[in-house]
Amino acid sequence: MIDIDNRTDKNYNFDLLEEIASTLTPLEIELILTDNVEIAQINLEFRGIDKPTDVLSFPTDPFPGASLGTIIISINKVEDIANELGHSENDELALLFIHGVLHLLGMDHEIDQGEMRAKEESLVRDFSLPLSLIVRTQG
Repeated sequence: MIDIDNRTDKNYNFDLLEEIASTLTPLEIELILTDNVEIAQINLEFRGIDKPTDVLSFPTDPFPGASLGTIIISINKVEDIANELGHSENDELALLFIHGVLHLLGMDHEIDQGEMRAKEESLVRDFSLPLSLIVRTQG
């Protein structure tokens, strides 16, 4: 289940996100949809990077009843990337959501041996989405 905090006026296909989440975890996920201004503030506070980003993931410490964690996505980035690459905003949101969930599950494409990339590519195929985030950025 996804607990959605939509801080924007955009509406997306949240059913697709629920379907994706249910294939990956039985735990609840908090999803915050925000803008570049707020995500830049969060990025600076928690990562020391003073600029907006597309997606941030914050896992929850495991304890009984805890959610998997929180994913924060910039809707401005969703719009920009979808327009740039010529696919729908729903597809871009799903790609960023998949990326965020995999990070919540402990995967890290910056240090693993390609496991996160392979899982992301598999999910992209399963849900008929365009190129995954890792494939786009790592080539």
